[in-house]
Amino acid sequence: MTARPPLDRAHSALLPPAIRPAVDPASLTVGIVHLGAGAFHRAHQVVYSETASALAGQTRWGICAVSERSPAATDLLRAQEGLYSLRLATAERSTIQVLGSIRAALHAQGQPDAVVGQIADPAVSVVTVTVTEKGYRHDPATRRLAAGDPDVVADRAGRPPRTVVGQVARGLEARRRRDAGPLAVCSLDNLTGNGTLLRDLVGELVGGGGFDEGLAGWIAESVTFPCSMVDRIVPATTADDLEVAAGLLGLEDKAAVVAEPFTQWVLEDDFRSPRPPWERAGAELVTAVAPYETLKLRVLNGSHSALAYLGALGGMTTIAEAATHPGLEAFVRRLVDEEVTPTLELPAAVELGSYRDAVLERFANPVLRHRCTQVASDGSQKLGPRLLGTVRDLLGAGGSPRRALLVVAAWARVLARGRDDLGRPLEVPDPLADRVRRCLGDIDAPGSGRGAAERLLGLGEVFPADLAGDDRVRSLLADAFSALEGASALEVGAAFAR
Repeated sequence: MTARPPLDRAHSALLPPAIRPAVDPASLTVGIVHLGAGAFHRAHQVVYSETASALAGQTRWGICAVSERSPAATDLLRAQEGLYSLRLATAERSTIQVLGSIRAALHAQGQPDAVVGQIADPAVSVVTVTVTEKGYRHDPATRRLAAGDPDVVADRAGRPPRTVVGQVARGLEARRRRDAGPLAVCSLDNLTGNGTLLRDLVGELVGGGGFDEGLAGWIAESVTFPCSMVDRIVPATTADDLEVAAGLLGLEDKAAVVAEPFTQWVLEDDFRSPRPPWERAGAELVTAVAPYETLKLRVLNGSHSALAYLGALGGMTTIAEAATHPGLEAFVRRLVDEEVTPTLELPAAVELGSYRDAVLERFANPVLRHRCTQVASDGSQKLGPRLLGTVRDLLGAGGSPRRALLVVAAWARVLARGRDDLGRPLEVPDPLADRVRRCLGDIDAPGSGRGAAERLLGLGEVFPADLAGDDRVRSLLADAFSALEGASALEVGAAFAR
């Protein structure tokens, strides 16, 4: 195989003009710090910011991308001088574009002081965050910081911060000391009231002592935490994806990402600091994000989790396989129509049937190869906004959330068994995986369903007290465990669709 030149600023001149960055990277200064420099950020928020900068002729919205855990992403970005490609793909066609708005890259664990300093830079007026649900180091049931988390404890004690909440809090403290002006901190993660949650967690950390006196008041006056809803399917990049990107570019791009063409960003219009004109790039600036957020979390993300857990148990590799299985597709339709829909306050101009159908069509895109295990990861952090809110609201309306609780049982079964229905190993990371395994024991033992439900509901980090103590939840969850006992998850999903 002939070696290709690397994608960097020198070799980008070899690219066709149409796929070069929309703005000259050399002209950009950093005005945005992004915490969580993963594939989703590079396929979503960078695109909005670069497009907005190009359309407005502005050069102040370069991005400092911070990787929170592994330095791999930032190492690749540094090697390529911040350049990478985004390929948008369907079964029919694909397009590719090189983006150049990432002008600096930091590793939070190795450079915590530099991250704080970047947030405190007067040239920066926006911080954005995509670190997944578990990156907030909080208890999903109480929405408070996980008090026993050793990194939270260490950040409270004043070490250079290594949690996202600690980075934001210390960055704001340093910003106040520098009199660097107001700031907007925008969470883009799949959490109910994501901006409000982040604001409260930062406030909880600051209020616990060890920070400058008066910082909490300054934050209240100078910092906003807009809520947002983001949507684009971005699977993990594979070796095949890198090879396709190299073939299209004629350059080697080790930081390439691939995504579906669909994209959406709904953002609360709550800023006291300058921001990019994201609306020019298609973002929707609204007064209330909640209806969009709940729609997406419960329909799209809830359906995604249903396909991931039932599909993974059934031996399927990708979401596309699960979404095109007749029984699982029917299950998702009934879940949305009969359990989710009664709990929603729809945004204006949204027709739920069309939205549901579009979601299923997007899931079925075979090019993305979004793995069930990737979507299934960290379920203990995701069940609340994706499924348990539906359970609570449907019970309040007098309904029976039997399908939503089947998905909960499938999540627990994935973790407890560690293998699919074909006997193959099934590895799904989850911060509570060991707790779930100890809690459920031999999940395949005959008649274990009711005991499994009782023990699982005792996980206070996942199940709020009102649901854990509800006899209807206990009974329906026990039925779900019993249905999965000794049966194929694909067959059970099809049966629950009837």
